[in-house]
Amino acid sequence: MRGLALFVAGIAVGLAVQTAVAQNEVVVGLNHVGLSVPSIPEAAAFYTQKMGFREAFRNTNDQGQPTAIYLQMSRNTFLELQQSNAQRPAGINHYGLQVENARAAVAMFRQRGATATDPTGPSGFSKAILANVTDLNGLRIELSELGPDSLQRKAMASWKP
Repeated sequence: MRGLALFVAGIAVGLAVQTAVAQNEVVVGLNHVGLSVPSIPEAAAFYTQKMGFREAFRNTNDQGQPTAIYLQMSRNTFLELQQSNAQRPAGINHYGLQVENARAAVAMFRQRGATATDPTGPSGFSKAILANVTDLNGLRIELSELGPDSLQRKAMASWKP
């Protein structure tokens, strides 16, 4: 039940973000909602079996256990599952915006007074160029520039409903 509530809250955040950035020339749209969960395998089973999302890609540790899984909800929208821990409690820990150009997005957000990190990457996990903005409540907003080698871009290209 908690998972469903988190999912619905994530969708609400996503819709608000989608509306807020619709007129923004740098932001493409909402890419993903990041959830920290007590058990990645249990959460993945729920979202694939009960919600019907498909696994797009995953990252595993040396023991073969998942450390993060991207589940594809629609062609362009994902749910990212990460392991909760003391520094990352269970719940929504970030949302991700797809941007055309991470450097331009960071410059634009900084010009508007937001705190943003410099872009890095491509990431070892998703192969995307990443930066982060922190909102006024401390929520992390991940900016993802999806190049042709990014796993999100590949999943989007292979999407079949």
